[in-house]
Amino acid sequence: MRLSDRYEGILEYFRNNVPDASSELVFSNAYELIVAVILSAQCTDRRVNMVTPALFDRYPTVKDLAKAAPEDILPIIRSISYPNSKAAHLAGMASGVVDRFDGEVPSDIDALMTLPGVGRKTANVVASIIYDKPVIAVDTHVFRVAHRLGLSRGKTPRAVELDLEKHIPEDIRPIAHHWLILHGRYICRAQKPSCALCPISAFCKEFSGK
Repeated sequence: MRLSDRYEGILEYFRNNVPDASSELVFSNAYELIVAVILSAQCTDRRVNMVTPALFDRYPTVKDLAKAAPEDILPIIRSISYPNSKAAHLAGMASGVVDRFDGEVPSDIDALMTLPGVGRKTANVVASIIYDKPVIAVDTHVFRVAHRLGLSRGKTPRAVELDLEKHIPEDIRPIAHHWLILHGRYICRAQKPSCALCPISAFCKEFSGK
């Protein structure tokens, strides 16, 4: 199967059957999203959504969070994976936004990546969801699904990102990010992929061998 046909078939399915895919993180603005994405690293969205209400109640704005020390944040996020480092990242991120970006979460990916705890994936998520930038964030789900489907052979998340952005039109990149994440979360799971139930198995390189 030609790579272009694989992309066309997969994207066409998602366009027609999953038109409203979105993040499962609960947030209402850029500040809440960047906090939630930082917390979601190696942690489930469900767990993050259980923790963030108390965190945002205590620190409703980025300026409030910037006044907090990591030890103030830690008790609230203790059930999250790697709570000590994430508490430090949140405090540093908030201070950076207030001190260097006038209290506004920046839209520029390079600027976002200067903030503590914000790597390229997190920056792309914020830029895509909040600012509608034509980028695709590559987390573990997207990386795995892209390889299994045969959409990319990239050995790094950045290489996979570039492959996906080369073949996915700009106008659907923000939602395509969610299509791939949700497919990896519920169908193409890491340990037990549900290939028999997969609606795009005909286009999957690993399943079809084509």
